[in-house]
Amino acid sequence: MQRDSVSVFHSGTRVHMPETPPCGGHIKRLFDLVFASCALIILSPLMIGVALMIRLSDGGPAFFGHTRVGYNGRSFTCLKFRSMKPDSDAELQRHLARNSAAMREWQTFRKVRDDPRVTPLGQLLRKTSIDELPQLFNIFAGDMSVVGPRPVPSVELQKYASSRRHYLRSRPGLTGLWQVSGRSDLSYERRVALDRYYVTHQSLGLDIWLILKTVAVVMGRKGSY
Repeated sequence: MQRDSVSVFHSGTRVHMPETPPCGGHIKRLFDLVFASCALIILSPLMIGVALMIRLSDGGPAFFGHTRVGYNGRSFTCLKFRSMKPDSDAELQRHLARNSAAMREWQTFRKVRDDPRVTPLGQLLRKTSIDELPQLFNIFAGDMSVVGPRPVPSVELQKYASSRRHYLRSRPGLTGLWQVSGRSDLSYERRVALDRYYVTHQSLGLDIWLILKTVAVVMGRKGSY
């Protein structure tokens, strides 16, 4: 029997990829469901409070959704608590146009330090990684996993070169090797290498270790901006 396939765009060309089970299979998916369900129940008071604080701070929406590439090339809306100003895109373009160093940093890391788009409340949410808690809904829905590669937009996936096939074998993660190995302090090439290593060495034991390691890293607030 022939497997189903999905279509993935790569450099303007539609590529048909075979439908294969995601990295970790049913055991990893069961773990994700249990983890996300428990976390949502425990953290719901905090998440409701954060959503209200964002709404009251500037009247804008509490959540922000951005399109990311998931397992087997499927696009999904990756959720976060909004940490930026409502007109963030225009603000970024103005900042990059008048700051060549920031432009080079953005082109290399897709992030900039002292980002003018980030609100004071957003800075706190980012430093504590609370802004990423809505991704628990993505995990519950099956778009993401607790542990996996860093979720990236299609334009960044092109930078993965031959490692693209490893990324597409796994659901993107709320956390992962990139999270516990320096986060924004890493070069892009190092992030890709860590994603590739994770997919080829994934196990339930490794996932649990990375979750525990993530707690320590978040408490230390290292590499986040």
